[in-house]
Formats: sequence, structure tokens, C-alpha cells
Amino acid sequence: MSVFGHVALGYLVVETERFADWRRFGRDAIGMHLDDLDTDALRFRLDEQQCRFLLRCGPAEDVTTLGWQVDDHGTFEEILARVHRCGVPVTVGTDEEAALRGVGRLVRIPGPNGLAQELYTRAQIDGQLAVAGKGFVTGEFGLGHVAVTSTKPHQVRGYYNALLDARLSDFIDETISGVKVKIRFLRVNRRHHSVAIAAVNRLPINPVRTRVQHLNIQVAELDDLTDSYQRVRALGFDMALGIGQHTNDRELSFYAVTPSGFEWEVGWNPLVVDESTWRPTTHQGISIWGHEMRRNADKLEQFATAVKSLLRREDTIPALAGAGILD
Repeated sequence: MSVFGHVALGYLVVETERFADWRRFGRDAIGMHLDDLDTDALRFRLDEQQCRFLLRCGPAEDVTTLGWQVDDHGTFEEILARVHRCGVPVTVGTDEEAALRGVGRLVRIPGPNGLAQELYTRAQIDGQLAVAGKGFVTGEFGLGHVAVTSTKPHQVRGYYNALLDARLSDFIDETISGVKVKIRFLRVNRRHHSVAIAAVNRLPINPVRTRVQHLNIQVAELDDLTDSYQRVRALGFDMALGIGQHTNDRELSFYAVTPSGFEWEVGWNPLVVDESTWRPTTHQGISIWGHEMRRNADKLEQFATAVKSLLRREDTIPALAGAGILD
């Protein structure tokens, strides 16, 4: 049984102690709906689904969990069977955890680089919604995507293939700060990618402190993109990359720096994959135009960030990753 096309990225969990800054960033700059739950948790919403981003109080300043929405119980059981066959532990979510995420059935599986993967089948709906502009694009393809860096990209790709039947969309070869990087783009449905893996396998350490280098959400209209860009700048949040257009999925976007330090991409109008004709290719560079770097970091800061990444062991969950996939 194929899982592909029956799952979508549903929510992310972030651990942070900077709630005041996140309220300004998420609601006032990005334009999402804010629900304050208690002193230790808040949620942002993009649509009627009760939770798209859950913020819990803690010191990590990082994304800790990806939540995957599964279409039906048959697909849910197929994924669990794969995990059980590999001997990987599964944790059943508590009623409190499910309520915070606004979901029904909930299980948790260990994921690469300490990024837990949660599966759920039903999302609770709330019709009261206050978002900026015309809102955000989610639906059957999920909320957007995440990008991670890894010194073991083949194993990370193998993990998502084993778990979700992820398909390779394409590659990008890029040089960043003098370092050659190959990025693999994986899709689990017709959204061009839900996970991007930047390969830093020629480096001895991972240069990114956080588990997720950036996450992406999609706005409904071009005006929503430019308005959000202006709000981010007006409110004084750092901009990592200015507005530009990507080479592979043709999305227009910009990258802001979140209060926790990872980047937040706001995009508009990416292409949707036609499964009957799509063939993976390699693109040179991430951008057709724009995406000028706005975030400056000196060599000492870059070294300090890389050293912090050593505190987090890069476990790829070998039982699920297998021998990896050779490109």
C-alpha cells in the first residue's frame, strides 16, 4: 500500500521562552491568527484548523516536532506497521497533547536529528479566524514545508521514503559562504516539496544550530506577500533573504528571522507537481532573481553557531533509514 498522496504536513511544535516576541512576529508581522492558551503555550493558525504552530515554553528555541496529517485510518495503520516492523518505538499521545494540537488520534515517532514526527488523523475545526489579507493556502497539500541540514542526507531521505513514501522532486546545487551545498527536495503529495534536505556531508559539523533551518508557509495573494514583507521590516525583525523567486518550484518568497533564530519563509504561487509528467532535474542556484542576503554573520558567529550544533547528536534513526538512498 502506498502512503504517497495520503499525508500532508499539518503542524509544527516550537519550544521557546520568547512568547512576547513570537506574538509580535506571528500575529503582527506574518499575519497569522493567535490563540493564547495559558502561560506555557500559544497557537498560531493559518486556516480553520485549530493548530498549525504550537509554541511550548522551554529553552530550546527550536522546532521540536513535525505533525503529519494522515487521510484515513488505513493509511495510519500502514505507517505504524512499517515503524513496528523496523523495531522503532511508537509513543501514543496523551489526551492533553492531542487537545493542545487540536487533533484526534495522535502518535509520536523519533525522527532524524532529534526532530520528532507525529501522526494524526483528524484536525479540530474552529470557524473563528482573524488573519491578514486574503489568508493562507493550505488544504490537501498541507501548510508548507520545512528545510533541514544534514551531514547524512541519504539517510534522512531514506527515512522519509520509508515512513511516508516521499518522492524526489529535484536537486539544487548552490554555493553558500564558499561552501558547496546540494539540496534534495522531497514531496509526499503534489506540493512540490514538504521536506528539503541541504547536504553538508563534506563538512565535519553541521553549520546550523537549529533542527529546522527554515519553514515555509504560502499566502493567497501577491499583495499578501508584499504586505507581510513590509510588516516584518516595520516591526524591526531581521530579514535573512529579501524577496526573490526560486529556480525549481518558481515560488516568490522572502525569509525572515524568527525570535528563536531559525528562518521563516513566506511564499506565493509555487507550482504544483503533475505526477504524470514530472521528472527530477538539477538546478544551479536557489534563485532565478532576488533573495539577496540581508542577514550578516561574521566568521566568529558562524563558528559559534556550528559549535552549538555539536551539542545535538545527528541521529538518522538507522532502522527506518536503512542504507539510505543513493542519488
